[in-house]
Formats: sequence, C-alpha cells, structure tokens
Amino acid sequence: MAPKKKKSGMISTDQTIADNRKARFDYELQDTFEAGIMLKGTEVKSLRLGQCSIKESYVGPKDGDIWLFNANISEYQQAGSHLQHEPTRPRKLLLHKREINKILGAVAREGMTVVANKIYFDKRGKAKLEIALAKGKKMHDKRETEKKRDWAKQKHRILKQNN
Repeated sequence: MAPKKKKSGMISTDQTIADNRKARFDYELQDTFEAGIMLKGTEVKSLRLGQCSIKESYVGPKDGDIWLFNANISEYQQAGSHLQHEPTRPRKLLLHKREINKILGAVAREGMTVVANKIYFDKRGKAKLEIALAKGKKMHDKRETEKKRDWAKQKHRILKQNN
C-alpha cells in the first residue's frame, strides 16, 4: 500500500503559526510561559492554514483570568456562515493558577507588560501561545539592539568572504 500524501499548505505539529518579532524589538523579554488557547473549531482550521496575526494583539486580565485580545484569526472559508467565528474576539488563555498569580503580581507590582510572542502547535498538535513578562525598552536600548544586529550581519559577511 502506498504511503498517504501530506496535505499541502497545512501546518502540522512543532511549527510556528504566527510570530511577533516586533515584541522582541520593543520589549526586553524576561519570563516566558506556554499557554493553551480556548478556540472554536473553525479557528483551529484557520490556524492549520496559517491564517493568523498577533502583531496588534495584547494580553491582559479579565475576571481573574488571562485573556488574549485583538488577535486576528481569519474566518475559515470552507465553513458555512452559521459556523463562522468573530476574527478578533477575546480568547481565554489556559494557565495554571500559580502562573496566573505570578503574571498578575508582576504586572501590578513591577509595572511589567504581558506580550504575546508566538502561536504554534506543540508535539501533540495543540495550539499554544507563548507569552512573556516584559519591560519596555527606551529609545537608546532599541538603537543598541539595532547596532548589535547590524554588526552581527557585517561580521557574518566578512567571515563568509574570507572562507
């Protein structure tokens, strides 16, 4: 029997769906947490197709839990109109109570921000969101990060030319 062909365009396990690269530039990331996301069926299908953006999203408290706000998961086109979800609806994050208390305490005491880093599928095929406690960078810190990145690129080019 011939092996089954893998569906093209679908994201499988251990793959990143959406990445928030701007967060690493604007914030100094400290503690990271892996959180599950409460999703509807059509949202999971859209994520499998890679139709997601977390660039404008933010994470915050609501009713004693942690929620993801303004993350855009596009509608699943193959589903009927009565099955569709709202693309930017708030989504509850699934964390242990100890982690929730740690996050809420850091935000309240130290003035930290909770940032969504990336959405991915874990080894078991579950959609996960990586969030981080972060402090905002000042303008001079951002310039320093940019200088380090440019120097790393130049160093790589020089080494490549010499070899």
